[in-house]
Amino acid sequence: MIEPGGLHATVGADSAAPPGLSVPAYGRASLAELLPSLMSGIGVAGFDDLLGLSPSLVDVRRVILLLVDGLGEHNLAGHTDIAPTLASMSSPVDGLHAASPSTTPVSLATLSTGVPPGEHGIVGFTVAIPGTDRLLTHIDWKSDPSPEVWQPVPTVFERARQEGVSVHATGPGRFLGSGLTEATYRGATYRPALGPGDLVARAVSLAGDAEPSLVYAYHGELDTTGHVRGCASDAWKFELAQVDRMVASILANIGSDTALVVTADHGMVDVGPEDKFDLDAVEDEPFAEDAAALAAGVRLMAGEPRARYIHTRPGAAADVAQTWQRILGDRAWVLSREQAIDEGLFGPRPATHAQRIGDVLAWARDGVALTASRREPGGHSLIGYHGSLTAAELTVPVRIGRRNLP
Repeated sequence: MIEPGGLHATVGADSAAPPGLSVPAYGRASLAELLPSLMSGIGVAGFDDLLGLSPSLVDVRRVILLLVDGLGEHNLAGHTDIAPTLASMSSPVDGLHAASPSTTPVSLATLSTGVPPGEHGIVGFTVAIPGTDRLLTHIDWKSDPSPEVWQPVPTVFERARQEGVSVHATGPGRFLGSGLTEATYRGATYRPALGPGDLVARAVSLAGDAEPSLVYAYHGELDTTGHVRGCASDAWKFELAQVDRMVASILANIGSDTALVVTADHGMVDVGPEDKFDLDAVEDEPFAEDAAALAAGVRLMAGEPRARYIHTRPGAAADVAQTWQRILGDRAWVLSREQAIDEGLFGPRPATHAQRIGDVLAWARDGVALTASRREPGGHSLIGYHGSLTAAELTVPVRIGRRNLP
């Protein structure tokens, strides 16, 4: 249980990363390196195999990349009995890092472009559009701002198609034509799937469309279940078993020249109701006095409950950072935008999109969530969360499987 108040040492601008906060291994072992490594592994020109996947892709000319939203490495490692097919698959790298923040839009863009968030510009779940008081929630994004302007980096899908690869993406029909889909899946032909069975059928069929081929398949039910029921719940475990059956079905139906690769966009941690620090608390509610103090000098709050971006009023950034550090104490790592950039949390070249990042950042620690019950009632009601930079949220699996032929 967390209590109001607390102590937290200030993070210096020239410090190493605060203890326990993980900096994504961009350029070495992050989601940004996965698709380029896979394309190199099947012989597509113009890509580098920085992850060393080629030995697992001998004689492979077709790849199905299944992204299971919310399946962190630590979530999977604790339930290998529930997911025997996944457990039996090759693990050529010892886990990858998702992006910063460890949230779906940021990781999907990092995966699809092959570059860190500071370069592709999708730097949070909800961000403030520079020069305005408008918040953009990437999963609800339609066409404003323009996806090509907001995310200008060519995708790996586009680059692979230019090299003669047949490129498809499949997932829920509601994503067809969305801003996030247009920004991250450019170059891939998007084929809506009706549900898990249709997703399997689509993936298998599309992989055989041509040679070489790349099929990206997205499955989101595990993440949804984890958010609403918790990633320690029976419901989550049953959902993981369903994912494992999907994986087994794909492996049983692909050709000998096809590899199935399974990964994720982030892990997940559960947060109890007593560990939710409500930034909207009022009057006699817990944390009401602290919430009022934290609101001082704040113009806009973006991000999500474990990765908060605080945009401050002119001249207030230093005072806001000090207040958030003092009040949140050991519940969060509080950094200025400059400190976060210096630590490499968004990669080596974030300057172009720096204004989309808050003036002050608060990354939740341990089992804490910085919720906002009135501004974000849906987020406040959840059990499972992600977004921060703990190893549990940041590390995602890479499993590679081939069909077992007689």
